[in-house]
Amino acid sequence: MADIATPPLQYTNLTLYLNSVAQCIDAALPRYLDGGEPRESLYELAADYPLRGGKRFRPALLMLCTALAGGDPQRALPSAVALELFQNFALVHDDIEDNSELRRGSPSLHRLHGVPLALNAGDLLFGLVYEVLLENEALLGAAQALEVQRRFAQAFRHTFEGQAMDIAWSQGSHIPTRDEYEKMIGKKTGWYSGRAPCEIGALIGGGDDLVAGLGAYGAKLGVGFQVRDDLLNLTADSAQAAPAAFSGGYGKEHGGDIAEGKRTLIVIELLERLPATDAGRLKSILLAPPADTAQADIAWVISLAESTGALEAVQAHCGRLGREAAALLEPLPQSPQKELLRAMADYLVQERES
Repeated sequence: MADIATPPLQYTNLTLYLNSVAQCIDAALPRYLDGGEPRESLYELAADYPLRGGKRFRPALLMLCTALAGGDPQRALPSAVALELFQNFALVHDDIEDNSELRRGSPSLHRLHGVPLALNAGDLLFGLVYEVLLENEALLGAAQALEVQRRFAQAFRHTFEGQAMDIAWSQGSHIPTRDEYEKMIGKKTGWYSGRAPCEIGALIGGGDDLVAGLGAYGAKLGVGFQVRDDLLNLTADSAQAAPAAFSGGYGKEHGGDIAEGKRTLIVIELLERLPATDAGRLKSILLAPPADTAQADIAWVISLAESTGALEAVQAHCGRLGREAAALLEPLPQSPQKELLRAMADYLVQERES
């Protein structure tokens, strides 16, 4: 990607850093998404979600861990772009699987263009992941490029396994135990949103001794981000806004997780607190088709989650994940990159905000 002009990364504070990474990613994406044919039925659709914005924290993690390990983060740019392409592929398919109404403040892709075209656009995004990763051979050498691709493939497999568990629960009548939920979210989100970016970044940076520790940090961080998003889906109305660099929310319909029957940690906490009659009503709401879930049902669930302390308990768990992630950074020498990783973990400890 030597032909792509990208701005220097800013390490002085988290917002500046994330914005500078977003600029790098946004400068690189058009190389793969602009000018292809058929434009109107494929490439414009594939570019839709990336153009809506996003937090870009996964590529930010990858490039930050490369720099922390002593490497040049520009050498990690193809891997960071590949990760962002995978994220957008996952969002397209996830919205189809959940029949979601909104994504990043606008109608989801399949709502705009139908399932077949949206599905095909998602497939293109996934195919481009491997096309971008091929550039690593010239940049990193064949052996390291192959190892990076192996870790990407490992993360994808775990993500799809976790997604299968999540979908099966939503389509069936199973309410997972806490242990089952933690296994699912660790696979679905912990790998590609945290562990893999940190491990791959450390690997590219030449910090082989840092891979395991940063991977453990990333796993907690990735799960924490998902738990926080689950909270925000019930507590913040971000349906009409695309997520900025490090703002909360993700531009989905308020309470959409309830309508979709998602088995979140909030649901598990709530069921542990409810009397049998209310627990039965909650299960009925989760099992009903999204179109049959009334706004009054969603409001009832949110109200109970607040009044029973379920939301507070999940926020506390999110905070614990943040503190545990930050503790894993303690053995590292002081650096601006370490402080930014700590700031990401500290974000999870904060109170809920829109």
